[in-house]
Amino acid sequence: MAVPVSQVIKVAKYAIGNTIKGNKRYPLVLMLEPLFQCNLACSGCGKIQYPKSILDMRMPKEKAWAAIEECGAPVVSIAGGEPLLHPEMPEMIQGFIERKKYVYMCTNAQILLAKIDKFKSSKYLSLGVHLDGTRRMHDKSVNREGAYDIAVKGIKEAVKRGFRVTTNTTIFNNADPDEVRQFFDEAMALGVEGMMISPGFPYDKAPNQDIFLERKKTVELFKKILGNPKKTWVFNHSPGFLAFLKGEQDYDCTPWGNPTYSIMGWQKPCYLINDGYCETFAELMSEIEKYGLGKNGTRPECKDCMLHSGYEPSAVRDIFGTPCGVFRAAKHAFNFRRKTKA
Repeated sequence: MAVPVSQVIKVAKYAIGNTIKGNKRYPLVLMLEPLFQCNLACSGCGKIQYPKSILDMRMPKEKAWAAIEECGAPVVSIAGGEPLLHPEMPEMIQGFIERKKYVYMCTNAQILLAKIDKFKSSKYLSLGVHLDGTRRMHDKSVNREGAYDIAVKGIKEAVKRGFRVTTNTTIFNNADPDEVRQFFDEAMALGVEGMMISPGFPYDKAPNQDIFLERKKTVELFKKILGNPKKTWVFNHSPGFLAFLKGEQDYDCTPWGNPTYSIMGWQKPCYLINDGYCETFAELMSEIEKYGLGKNGTRPECKDCMLHSGYEPSAVRDIFGTPCGVFRAAKHAFNFRRKTKA
């Protein structure tokens, strides 16, 4: 299993509890951006183009803790920017752990070896290392030769020290399915507990706009990538989301499932689209419906989006929020594993 049983149980209790209470909108993961600054300049990134005055900003750890208390999500995904550049990151994460929140710290691992002594392994903490494929694929994506090898060294050391480690991979339209599958073998051989994958979202600030996928091409590509999966592959996703990527399951977006709190406030309307900020989580939830998000909505940015931040919550809600959801998830999991090969 890609996540601890205790995490699965906690998320299940949380989701079922909200369903029983009749809550239609509840967050599953807080997408926390305590800084935008990064030490890489990736082709598909929409953050690092901000002016220096914003890139120099750092969220105080107290505001991060207040955000998780305000929204109540059981899981925190810390992104940015590069979280390891934040001087209070070890204390910030420890505060989440003390609140029994499961934390995924997303890092490019370029300075992980220099910082790892400041962190303690815990069932509540997973290091989500950004690897966009094989050495060739990744170094091209992040525009730095040698970045892959540095990240791999960081992964090996973290695994050696008992940290939970996952990989986080964005797939673009120039990806070779066979090379991506080769990368899955390489990643699992490093000892990671699971892999996260997602098609790239066309951020309007991203320096390269020619690498993003259209919805039809996304499905075609992921059918090739995930077809006949190997038994050794473990994905940190629900069965429904993997089926969704292959066009075997239809979902609409759940934009409030992974709300974003950044150095600027609660980003509206979602993690991927920035129409400004709300001062409170309650305000964000009260406004979310008016934006017409999702593939059936009115926003052109949503037309081709199939990212985990919007559709993984839909899959989770389907499991715990509908009478037949558990059976659908079991069916997707069975179908996925039935096609596995050694």
